Amino acid sequence: MGKAQKTFKFLKYFFSEAQKYVIGLLLLSAFGICQPEISYADSANPTVWKSLEPGLDLGIFKAPKKSAFGDSMIRVLRADTRLFSLKLLNSSALKSPKRHSVKKWANQNSLVAAINASMYQRNQVSSVSYMKTGKHVNNTWVSKDKTVLAFDPVEKNMPTVRIIDRECEDFSALRKQYAALVQSIRMVSCKGENVWAPQDKMWSTAAIGTDHHGRVLFIHVRSPYPTNELINMLLQLPIELKRAMYVEGGADAQLYINTGKVEHEFIGSYSTGSREHDENTFSRPIPNVLGLVRLKK
Repeated sequence: MGKAQKTFKFLKYFFSEAQKYVIGLLLLSAFGICQPEISYADSANPTVWKSLEPGLDLGIFKAPKKSAFGDSMIRVLRADTRLFSLKLLNSSALKSPKRHSVKKWANQNSLVAAINASMYQRNQVSSVSYMKTGKHVNNTWVSKDKTVLAFDPVEKNMPTVRIIDRECEDFSALRKQYAALVQSIRMVSCKGENVWAPQDKMWSTAAIGTDHHGRVLFIHVRSPYPTNELINMLLQLPIELKRAMYVEGGADAQLYINTGKVEHEFIGSYSTGSREHDENTFSRPIPNVLGLVRLKK
């Protein structure tokens, strides 16, 4: 075959394939078939956080490691403490103690968002460790757990929200400077390190964190992970995580958001040894929640 014939044959093939491609695109367009929009950020190529309202942002991140169950997404609600304050609600503070889902707690108390405040004891009322708000004390016992979420400072010059690390800070002095205190299990230390030991057990997770700008992070991950692995992934994500504490796992882990214009409810499911599936659709009643309230301008 001559050079001219080879060139002609190549061009004929090229234009034939190009024609097929264009026709394919037109058919996809005509029938509305297209690639779905990516509505999450991944750790390598983060998208801009979605603003729900001034000072309140929602980030949905693809976990760096795929879970054996669920969508492998990490959801983070970020709140600016100059525009939002934290509020602790306890069933033990009610005349007739009642537990509610996080969603019901939020909607009954005009919260913009809410998450588990901590794990709770078998009496279905008390937190597993120290917890107080104002004059009400839910649990007087200071356990061995290293982190304490502190807010409602008694003096104006104190940070409005902080996670106290008892290993490197004087909790006995700091506890006097805040009206609200919630003790729970440390995930990220004052040195920015993962302090959770590796393990095989895994579960859905709710956690609370602060970033390097003093903003509060409500973290929810329905897909189950060993906590050590989850912490490593959280430290990889572009959320500027500074400190974090574990507040609940399994089906009890919940995060609810309702700005009046946007509503989201995220609930957990999986827990090794008790509920090894991703089928839960029920928002379980819990006794203690931590919520966000808009500050009056």
